[in-house]
Amino acid sequence: MTKDELESLRYPIGKFRAPDEITADVVSEWIAILEQFPYRLESLVRFLNKTQLETPYRPGGWTVRQVIHHLSDSHHHSYIRFKWALTEDRPVIKPYDEKFWAELPDASTGPIAMSIEHLKAVHYKLVYMLKRINKTQWNNVFIHPDTNSEISLKLNVGIYAWHSNHHYAHIENLLKRKGWN
Repeated sequence: MTKDELESLRYPIGKFRAPDEITADVVSEWIAILEQFPYRLESLVRFLNKTQLETPYRPGGWTVRQVIHHLSDSHHHSYIRFKWALTEDRPVIKPYDEKFWAELPDASTGPIAMSIEHLKAVHYKLVYMLKRINKTQWNNVFIHPDTNSEISLKLNVGIYAWHSNHHYAHIENLLKRKGWN
């Protein structure tokens, strides 16, 4: 497999690029993606068997099972980061080692139903909150210690809408390549 082919498997929808201006309409579109994502994901993976769930989406990548559990873990963290930024002044968030988390038993062998249900609950709470924060609050930020960068809430909603579509595409593309769809 060439380097370009592997990169295409890693970033099937490309890397996240924020628009120059994040308008209210753009934020609304991103929220709509988050609102529907758990149901789209559930529909995509509902009929996969154990062998299919244990298949990496790319050489050297996570299995479908690990991707689903990663989504649950990651979006849970994001929800907490939103809440910190809404209740604290420029909080420094705690990063986590997602590679090691993906190797823990819940992510490496656990049933995907628990993470699908968790995603539904987290997204329900997140979307409910996002639809009700005011214009000023969208500019609240948290600090990511790995990069020492400020991430605004309006940017973070875009990052997680992209993250949803990014991992969905990993699974969807694998299903197409294997003829499992």
